[in-house]
Amino acid sequence: MKAILIDPENRAIESVDIDDRADIVRLVGYDTLESDAVGTAGDRLYFDEECFLRGTTWRFQIDTIIPVSGKGVIVGTAEDGSTLRDAATGIDELRSRIRYL
Repeated sequence: MKAILIDPENRAIESVDIDDRADIVRLVGYDTLESDAVGTAGDRLYFDEECFLRGTTWRFQIDTIIPVSGKGVIVGTAEDGSTLRDAATGIDELRSRIRYL
């Protein structure tokens, strides 16, 4: 399924293909995942729950969501967040909503 990888160190936003939660863990780099809703179409931003405890320096913020340190992955969800699907958010739209800190 289509997902979006955000890499604040390189200020890069790219489309990636994932199969499951294990792919999100691999892309984020840690298995302590947390997520926040991004918009109203069911997309969620997955990130390292312990990102600030680890001292990761590169940060970003989407809209008014709490800033995230390290990489993040946006994936669509269904069925109350338990099923992953293609992200509804487009990369061009995301570029206008993201801020690097």
